[in-house]
Amino acid sequence: MPFSTIQRQIIDEQGQAVSFGPIGPGRVAVVTGAASGIGLAAAQVLARQGMKLALCDINLELLERVGKEIVDDVFAGDSSSVILMKVDVSKFEEMVAFREKVLDQFGEVNVLMLNAAVFVGGGTFADNLPVWRKMIDVNLFGVINGTQAFVPFLQNQENDSVVIVTGSKQGITGPPGNAAYNVSKAAVKMLTEQLACELREAHSNCSAHLFVPGWVHTGAGGPESAAGEKPAGAWTAKETVAYMLEKLEKGDFYIVCPDNETSEDMDKLRMAWGASDLLLNRPALSRWHPEYKRKFEEYMREGLNPAAPGRSRSRGRGGDGYLTPSGERADSAYFGGAEVEIRDGGRRTPAE
Repeated sequence: MPFSTIQRQIIDEQGQAVSFGPIGPGRVAVVTGAASGIGLAAAQVLARQGMKLALCDINLELLERVGKEIVDDVFAGDSSSVILMKVDVSKFEEMVAFREKVLDQFGEVNVLMLNAAVFVGGGTFADNLPVWRKMIDVNLFGVINGTQAFVPFLQNQENDSVVIVTGSKQGITGPPGNAAYNVSKAAVKMLTEQLACELREAHSNCSAHLFVPGWVHTGAGGPESAAGEKPAGAWTAKETVAYMLEKLEKGDFYIVCPDNETSEDMDKLRMAWGASDLLLNRPALSRWHPEYKRKFEEYMREGLNPAAPGRSRSRGRGGDGYLTPSGERADSAYFGGAEVEIRDGGRRTPAE
């Protein structure tokens, strides 16, 4: 859903942000997992837009502490514009109670950010069943419960709204080692895609967006969260939220954040390689397969430096041409490390 009213503002260290459509003074933002990290940064940024906040987290003590800081710093001590509630997002009845409190006090929701998640590392068999259930219950059912509890009401309200679901690059590229987390975030990606499609087909004034952070410094551990002092390669949580809002302004569905170490082009090349495992019938997760490691490295080098000496990307072929990782047509191009030709009404087959 493109946004019709746009007021650009510069994001600074105080958390000021873009104001447009559902985001602005007097509107209402709901954020899960709001006591720390990206959820807290989003709450701080949206508060400085004059938005009312409904924040929840499993850690009520921490939530109340950071919530008081927002009330004092942004709302001059007036807590009437901020709801703080302990919620286990894996429990539907708690999400429903949260929704009822928000609607009773504020009347509507303009931004629903389903951000709460947990991370426990381990492979497919290294993790016991309670770990798997915890990851699925919080990371996936937290989003399902939030969607079921809030979105029907968002669809029926008069004002525009957005649903922002926090995903993960690990749910797209699937690096080995964190099976339960990767599975939960892959499912979140699919769920958000389905939600966005259904809202679009319903001509709803509510839209859904998949927000995929890069390497973020939050002070805590995790697969995409640097602990301790901020490394040079990581973004701050506020930088990540700023990028998210910039892409939301444009109406983007996929909001895949770079960082100081991984560029947008690097992300695109990695995702294209992963998608082409199925297309080219390579081994699962071939990027980490010993027989494909060198091919992947060469593919990345050529993709990031197309002018470098090497295989020509154009061989003068006619017809419809080839499909590049970005979806553009060319005479000849790499798609995930192999040339792919457009033939037979658009089917992609390895070039001869």
